[in-house]
Amino acid sequence: MDVKTNVTMGTLKITESPRDAIQGLTNFIPKREKINYLKEVISIGFDVVDVGSLVSPRIVPQLRDTEKVLEKLKHPGNHTKLMVLVANVKGAVATSRFDHVSIISYPFSVSETFLKRNINSTFGKSRVVIDLFMDIAAKSGKEVVVYLSMAFGNPYGDKWDPDIVMEWAGKLVESGVEHISIADTLGVATPQSIALIISNLRREYPSVELSLHLHTTHGTWYEKIDAAYKNGCHHFEGVLNGLGGCPMTGYEMVGNIDTELLLQYAKKNNLAVAVDQDKFDKLQAKATVFYALGSAPPEPYTMKKGNV
Repeated sequence: MDVKTNVTMGTLKITESPRDAIQGLTNFIPKREKINYLKEVISIGFDVVDVGSLVSPRIVPQLRDTEKVLEKLKHPGNHTKLMVLVANVKGAVATSRFDHVSIISYPFSVSETFLKRNINSTFGKSRVVIDLFMDIAAKSGKEVVVYLSMAFGNPYGDKWDPDIVMEWAGKLVESGVEHISIADTLGVATPQSIALIISNLRREYPSVELSLHLHTTHGTWYEKIDAAYKNGCHHFEGVLNGLGGCPMTGYEMVGNIDTELLLQYAKKNNLAVAVDQDKFDKLQAKATVFYALGSAPPEPYTMKKGNV
C-alpha cells in the first residue's frame, strides 16, 4: 500500500515599500503619478504595501500629498493590506479614517539620538504615542506595526547591544504591539547578528509577528535573509529596484533590499509567496520609470500666480 506524506511548503511574506523609496528621492513626484504607480503595485499581490507617510511635510516633502493620494486608492479586494507610516497622534487619527488602510506603523528606535533626528521624539514621548496608537487602532479596526530601527547598531554613540533590543521589544509587547519590524537602518547587520536577535525575539515572544526591514549591499543579501528566515522571521520588507533609505540618518543611505531578491530566495528554497510573478516582471520596468521621476534634474522654476 502506498503511503502519501503531506509536505507543507514554507511561506515567505513580503511588504513592498514605495514609501521608503520615495522619501529619499531628490524631487517631488506628482500625485497622479504616485496614484497610478501605487495602484499597479497593489495589484501584484504583496502581503502589505507601504503606500505613504503622514509626517511633517517639512521633514519629508516628497510625501506631503499622502492624504490626497489615499483618497484615490481603494481597498485591494484581496489579501493585500495597505500600510501608512505616521509619527504622531494627529497622523494616526487621520489614517484611521481611511477604511482601506489596514495598518498604522510607527518609526520607533532603540537609539534615542535617531528618534530625535528622525521624528523629534524621545523614548518617553514615543511610549505615550504608541499607547495612544494602540487605542486608536483598536477603535478603528486597524493593526499597528512598530519599527525597531537601529536594531543592529548605530553610529551616534548611544549604548547598543542585543539585550537593549530585547528590552525594548518587551516594552512594546507590554503595550499590546503584535507586529514588530526589526530595522537595519544603516546596513550594519551581519548574518550572525541577525540570527542572534531574531532567534532571541522568536524564543521570548513566539506570538509576535516579526518582519525584517533590511538595508544591505547586494553582495551579502542572501546570507542575511537566510539567517533571518531560518531563525523564525518569515516576513521581509523590500523595494522594487532596491531604492530607499532614511534621509534623517545623516549618513549615506544604503538601499533597501531589492524585492526581486526576496523572490529569488523564495524560489531557491521552495517557499510560497503570494506575488503574481508575471505582473511583477512587468512592474519592474514601470518602477524604474516611476522612480526616475524623483531623481531626474528638476525643471527650471517658473513664477506663477499663487507662488509666495
